Amino acid sequence: MLQPIVARVIGALTGFASSFAIVIAGLRASGASEQQAASGLLILCLAQAILAMVFSWRYRMPLSFSWSTPGAAMLIASEGVTGDFSAAVGAFIVCGVLLALTGLWPALGRAMTAIPTPLASAMLAGILFPMCLAPITAAVDLPMFALPVVLVWLVLYRLAPRWAVPAAMVVTVIVVGIAAGDQWADGASLLPQFSLVLPTLDPAVIVSLGVPLYIVTMAGQNVPGFAVLTTFGYPAPPVAPILIGSGLISAAGAFVGGHVNNLAALSAAIMAGPDAHPDRDKRWVATFSGGAAYILLGLGAGAATAVVAAAPPVLITAAAGLALFGAFIAALVSAFGETQHRLAAAVTFLVVVSGVVIVGIGSAFWGLIAGGVVMAWLMGRRPSIA
Repeated sequence: MLQPIVARVIGALTGFASSFAIVIAGLRASGASEQQAASGLLILCLAQAILAMVFSWRYRMPLSFSWSTPGAAMLIASEGVTGDFSAAVGAFIVCGVLLALTGLWPALGRAMTAIPTPLASAMLAGILFPMCLAPITAAVDLPMFALPVVLVWLVLYRLAPRWAVPAAMVVTVIVVGIAAGDQWADGASLLPQFSLVLPTLDPAVIVSLGVPLYIVTMAGQNVPGFAVLTTFGYPAPPVAPILIGSGLISAAGAFVGGHVNNLAALSAAIMAGPDAHPDRDKRWVATFSGGAAYILLGLGAGAATAVVAAAPPVLITAAAGLALFGAFIAALVSAFGETQHRLAAAVTFLVVVSGVVIVGIGSAFWGLIAGGVVMAWLMGRRPSIA
């Protein structure tokens, strides 16, 4: 039983190192203070630990949970939509409620999956595009800081791909530490603590952040997560309980700054495969022990937030961009794989990348609308106006 425990502890460490900076940067871009961002990271760690331990034990399946990394990237891309974190928290709560409703009301799940894959993928690619440009920008603006990070990532991507992103994050932390000296933790609270945020329900922010966050989380995390389990020969996973549980805990966690938790996709492939344990029936132990590891990692949320706050923003965005290259490539391939829908996907992608804000609603929403209208027109159907 030692193999799955070791595998998941390593997986938790690499997963945390690969994307914690993205989460913190996303929360800060939504208007969170340093303390609120640390609180959000803490609750996200604890929530995914609880979900993984409870569901893995209950169903004896390797059910891995994580925060929504594409969702955090979307928050970074949507910076400026709101500077009021209470409004962002209101959008996070709506996203969690929508996830829970998807489990309770199958019709909502069918409506979400009815969004054409090329459009959903193009939206995700458009959200990730500015972040994937950041390593280039940082290498030009801050070559002494950014080039070591990029070079370590590139070398390990060739020699040990699984360790490329965590190693790049470690180098980023080292570079930040060297640049900030012993002042990096000044004024920061390194002890774990929650910061209560009373939500504001702003319709424009809900449409700009809450709804796209729900779509990205379902399309980019939950749907692939369910597919991974099926690929490795597991029986149909308990879809409704997972969506209801993750949705409710996300809505509750939003009150202390978390954006959303969901079924893991990338780490699920590791935990559900033979690397976790040769015996498929014992792989659930890996996700259970990984949940325990995330409780300990959550205790370091304050220190992690202080490191990110001490870094030049472009350097953190660059490190996050390296972590998202794989997701960006996969989204592009999915968006432009079907010849007949490439124009609609391109329109969606370009509108999202443009960053336009119309009547207070951000470009992720308008990209889907524009792409949907183009797709409907080219397929010979008159676009309906709601």
